[in-house]
Amino acid sequence: MSAYRYTESGLDNVFIEGVNLIEDDAGEDCVTIPNVNGLHKAIAYGIVSRRSGMTGRELRFLRTEMGMTQAELAGMVHREPLAVSRWERGEVEIDGNAEALVRLYAAQKLGLPETLDVREIAGWCVPSADTPPIVIDGSDPSNYRPKLAA
Repeated sequence: MSAYRYTESGLDNVFIEGVNLIEDDAGEDCVTIPNVNGLHKAIAYGIVSRRSGMTGRELRFLRTEMGMTQAELAGMVHREPLAVSRWERGEVEIDGNAEALVRLYAAQKLGLPETLDVREIAGWCVPSADTPPIVIDGSDPSNYRPKLAA
């Protein structure tokens, strides 16, 4: 079975491998996503640990998962709320220092694995022309895991 593109997250680049299709009453194939909270935590870890800059949509996803407003995030990274809004809409590139802080805070706030090194993260916060996919292993819904690039 091919990977399911999980656009319900607000991201276009999230794919879940190993999900089961079920047939609805009309005979159409559909996907059920058990443990959505676990899935979103795996997506967050995929964003935080990816070795390339994050997109505005990914920043919004992390901010929302952390339960923060744009103003709260702006205060944390010492920027104006308008800057966060522009980053999230993709109008301007995310400041690398602010992105590194967001990644570190998201890892802490969301209880993500503590295998992240500050020096490494700082090197990953570089804008990229393409947005790499976030591929999630969905074979065990009680333990979603991102498939991290080597």
